[in-house]
Amino acid sequence: MNRIPDDNRIHGESMNDKIAQIDKQIIKLIEERSALLLDAFKKSTSEEVASAALNHVEIERMVKEFYRGAIPQEHIVKLLIELQAQAVLLCRPLNVAYLGPAGTFTHSALLEIFADAVNAIAQKTIPDVFDEVERGAADFGVVPVENSTEGAVTYTLDELLDTDLMIVSEKFLRITHNLVGICDDLKKIKKLYSHPQALGQCKTWLRNHLPNVEIIQVNSTSKAAETASWDKFSAAIASDVAAEIYKLRVLVKGIEDSRNNFTRFLVIGKKDNPPTGNDKTSIVCSVKDRPGALYEMLKPFHDAGINMTKIESRPDKKKMWAYNFFIDFIGHREDEVVKTALEKMQECTIFLKVLGSYPVSHYEL
Repeated sequence: MNRIPDDNRIHGESMNDKIAQIDKQIIKLIEERSALLLDAFKKSTSEEVASAALNHVEIERMVKEFYRGAIPQEHIVKLLIELQAQAVLLCRPLNVAYLGPAGTFTHSALLEIFADAVNAIAQKTIPDVFDEVERGAADFGVVPVENSTEGAVTYTLDELLDTDLMIVSEKFLRITHNLVGICDDLKKIKKLYSHPQALGQCKTWLRNHLPNVEIIQVNSTSKAAETASWDKFSAAIASDVAAEIYKLRVLVKGIEDSRNNFTRFLVIGKKDNPPTGNDKTSIVCSVKDRPGALYEMLKPFHDAGINMTKIESRPDKKKMWAYNFFIDFIGHREDEVVKTALEKMQECTIFLKVLGSYPVSHYEL
């Protein structure tokens, strides 16, 4: 450990001695915290231990409410999530499937939710992620569901309609695009690789800084980083994680045109959550084809004072010109007011399916 010059003193005590005392207290508290968790896990089922790994929303809320230090809040959150994950790992190693390959933003979301104390299983498609969890090869799956600028991820909505799995958590990840490569001079870059969506979200920066570079589209930002690692005269638009995996330099950080670019990710699993007092519920339903049907379906939310946070229509693949509605609202499926509203909704729907109730996450700390 690097030491501070000993002429720094607090109330006559060496600054180094004071810091050492605090460090010992931190170590002791971590030891006590781990012992409490491990003791609780001994009395818990395997599924309950797995669910304990999904504590990121509560940790985020607690840090935002109580922490006032100079170190950014997100770093404190990562530290506490890592402590939680390591304790879970001692009792029950977790398998988590995600939309890969490694280095994608879904991978980044997984790491922020579970830290790196899980076996992350990359999948080629969103249906593959659902399949891994359904057949028990993975405890959880992580998939994107919507982007603040590009809209819904329809493959995820289609899978949610047909699966028996539940939404057990959500995570909002701010999407930061970086120019990465092994080249040390932007003027030497001749080719640029990335996913079409990333290219579209950085088009103004690219027009202003790399107007004459050949742009090549690939199927993921991670693949772009891998490709750029083979050619010193190329670069890629990719995440920090991808740059680290493929040993690339971050040439320019944050080249996206909008700073309000977030993607919402869902964690899917087999077991629903109990109420926490700060929950969101997702449902999907279809209304009868008659005038005012949509109004009648949504009226119970208004009457009960339930805040609806999202409604998304999706064509029904089994019936031409029919639509399914994906709805998010504040409240837990076991809350009495929510139960009553859902019962009234069922009277004017063809079908209604609860996709899950889970703690409300926030866009940023």
